[in-house]
Amino acid sequence: MPTAEDHAKPALAARVNDYDSFAEAYSALSETSLLNAYYERPAMLSLAGDVAGRRILDAGCGSGPLFGALRERGALVTGLDSSAEMVELARRRLGGDAALHVADLGDPLPFADGAFDDVLASLVLHYLEDWGPTLAEMRRVLRPGGRLIASVQHPFVDYAIQDPRPDYHATTSYTQEWTDLVGQNARMSFWRRPLHAMTDAFSAAGFRLAVISEPQPDPAARELYPDDFQRFSTTMCYLFFVLEVPPATGSAE
Repeated sequence: MPTAEDHAKPALAARVNDYDSFAEAYSALSETSLLNAYYERPAMLSLAGDVAGRRILDAGCGSGPLFGALRERGALVTGLDSSAEMVELARRRLGGDAALHVADLGDPLPFADGAFDDVLASLVLHYLEDWGPTLAEMRRVLRPGGRLIASVQHPFVDYAIQDPRPDYHATTSYTQEWTDLVGQNARMSFWRRPLHAMTDAFSAAGFRLAVISEPQPDPAARELYPDDFQRFSTTMCYLFFVLEVPPATGSAE
């Protein structure tokens, strides 16, 4: 069964990364797909742990499933996405009082310094060629002792699927077609970088690496997706990081 991150057959004349054009189809797919509902989101929530009372920025919130799950766990959540259609779907899901913003992660974030305890960046960094400005902004809006929790496409997988294979040590772009996934032409472009470039970027932005994780799917998916469950239980897919902002000098955190 297709999932929201699978390959699709080639298509022509589609704008790149145009989530506005297929927001409803992608949102519906990601609600129940193995990779989204039973792998990526559960892993993000597990890494976040007890979030009750924590101020969290869901950076790249899409239609709001992670936002909703965090809010149910007692977090004070703000969502941000570059797709106005995705944000509108999130507003329908979460209610008119949900703190939602249309903004691009390549631009300065519309929040004060130290506004959040955590930033969750779920499958968004791999759309960016240069992580530096975005990570600097995420670092800025986090309080001392705060966390950035991020998931990205695994660099080893992205390297292996390209033919011919690129220079592993270079940051390179590649394109997939999601036409079969969302029922229309959907051309998606990503940036692959080596693992050391990822960790170097985190360090340069002032984060320290606390956790690097390669989780397995939620066991609840075993009966729903028996073939895919076995495949994703034995191969690489996404890579997860927990990055910490050093506490303020003299802090007991």
